[in-house]
Amino acid sequence: LYYLMDLSYSMENDLERLRTLGSELASTMRKTTSNLRMGFGAFVDKTTSPYMYMYSPEVIANPCYPIGTTCQAQFGFKNVLSLTDQVARFTEEVKKQTVSRNRDAPEGGLDAVMQAIVCKEKIGWRPDASHLLVLTTDAKTHTALDARFAGIVQPNDGQCYLDSNNLYNKSAVLDYPSLGLIMDKMTENNINLVFAVTSYVVPLYKEYSQLIPGSTVGLLSDDSGNVIQLIEEAYAKIRSKVVLELVGVPDELNLSFNATCLNGEVIPGLKSCSGLKIGDTVSFSVEAQLRACPQDKTRTFTIKPLGFKDSLEITVDFACGCDCEAKSVPNSPVCSSGNGTFECGVCQCHEGRMGPRCECSMEDYSPSEDNSCVPKGGSSACSGRGDCLCGQCSCHANDFGQVWGKYCECDDFNCLRFKGALCSDHGRCNCGFCQCDAGWTGDSCDCSTRTDTCMSSIGLLCSGRGNCECGVCQCTQPGAYGSTCEKCPTCPDSCTIKKECVECQHFKRGRYTTDDSCNRICKNEIRVVDELVFRAKNAMNCSYKDENDCVVNFQYYEDETSKSILFVVKIPECPEGPDILLVLLGVVGAILLLGLVGLLIWKLMVTIHDRREFAKFEEEKAKAKWDTANNPLYVGATSTFTNVAYRGN
Repeated sequence: LYYLMDLSYSMENDLERLRTLGSELASTMRKTTSNLRMGFGAFVDKTTSPYMYMYSPEVIANPCYPIGTTCQAQFGFKNVLSLTDQVARFTEEVKKQTVSRNRDAPEGGLDAVMQAIVCKEKIGWRPDASHLLVLTTDAKTHTALDARFAGIVQPNDGQCYLDSNNLYNKSAVLDYPSLGLIMDKMTENNINLVFAVTSYVVPLYKEYSQLIPGSTVGLLSDDSGNVIQLIEEAYAKIRSKVVLELVGVPDELNLSFNATCLNGEVIPGLKSCSGLKIGDTVSFSVEAQLRACPQDKTRTFTIKPLGFKDSLEITVDFACGCDCEAKSVPNSPVCSSGNGTFECGVCQCHEGRMGPRCECSMEDYSPSEDNSCVPKGGSSACSGRGDCLCGQCSCHANDFGQVWGKYCECDDFNCLRFKGALCSDHGRCNCGFCQCDAGWTGDSCDCSTRTDTCMSSIGLLCSGRGNCECGVCQCTQPGAYGSTCEKCPTCPDSCTIKKECVECQHFKRGRYTTDDSCNRICKNEIRVVDELVFRAKNAMNCSYKDENDCVVNFQYYEDETSKSILFVVKIPECPEGPDILLVLLGVVGAILLLGLVGLLIWKLMVTIHDRREFAKFEEEKAKAKWDTANNPLYVGATSTFTNVAYRGN
């Protein structure tokens, strides 16, 4: 890891913070690798006007003199510490550094990047190691042609120019390098570049990163306090992606790629796979298409994964001729007694002869309106672009290209154009129609079939929210935007997708943990908070019930670098357990109450029943009528008999 730092005056706080982070940075990186080397370099800008204060010796020696403080003289780039495994030296050298001060706002960062890449021996890059170059700055950077303001017209040649003091000695001689040159040298030397920049310049460096394969951008805090986390995330991002790079491909050859990534799906037009971890295997297939025949029939080119030393060298033998050409018969009797060469079943007539068998002499024939030269429905012989000789069209030469055909109806220059280019320079014009090169389609070959530009960080084309058309995502999901439709805080599925990421990233459980897709799909930063607060309009609050029936609250937010952050509330809202005493008292009270209610109901029903019976009795009693009489069946207990024979006294 080579740490390249902007030492202009505005980076004073960042330098102060870095002095305390050397050991921690090394400890963090050693969790990833057991064989770490670290180095340190610094840059400001070119040492000439208008980039440097030149108007007095005091200011040249101390650029901070006008503002009443002291700083070191301006320099272009210096290699402060070559790569070493002695981390203590890194901290010591950083502590020795002081800031400088330049005149204009942009810095000379690309000069420093170029020297750090190409000076392999001075910097100490090991050929078999992973090379991580970290550029930290809070300002824009000069690019190629900017040095013309200083009268510097010599282009940067991409060579190493560090002197014995490890200072860049061509700062005032060579122009700034272009992004294309930086990219070529990064590929050649297997360098991965990390732009660690502040929010003010993040959009600019994101544009740079899109043009430079193998680079990434991280948001640096104002005092570089998060640089360790930033480097760790950038390294993980770089190492989780494989991008194929082509070196030395002949112009006569078109290559198209198909990628088979982790899900086993073959994706045409893709030469990269992301979301990888150690042990994963992906494959690519390459299709070659011949555009033209080079003079050298054997050519070699290289395919390599960006940032790795491994490569595949391919040698191509161009078969530009037909086998039957080797069996041609010069002056063949088949061609009207030797007036042509019989080749592949066709007579190639000598100069001045024509006809299917070279039977006609052009000197003996003048242009005519022979019907055999007039196309069906046509009005003129040979389409007006040739002469009819011996019943055959002889097409005129044309400054724009070649004209051919039985009736001179075809050419290679009357096809659709795009931005002024015939077939968009991505195909050949053949008889009025564009025959597109591999990787292009459309009537004018202006539509790329590449899909890698549409692949999102979660491994889905256009994040599953749009269609990849001509290499550009057309978002179809309402509310989705971004180069891969990756931004969609208001999408109905945002909370659902991020819920799974909260489960696997924070709680280490869930579906993504089971199928090992957490690292591939979830690229979020998890931040644990006590409560959710309002952050921005594009922040979205979400909640869900987990397996314990607890409610987990979190907030989905994307910052200005498109980094996804999930703010998870520390303590889920779980239902409280029951109070046993209250439950028992409640149960006993309920039983007693039910019993009392039951008794009251029973008593009420009995009372009502008794009252009804008594009322009925009283009613019947009132209705009854009693008469005084003797029972005719009654026989008294005493009976009196009269003795008839008794005569008394």
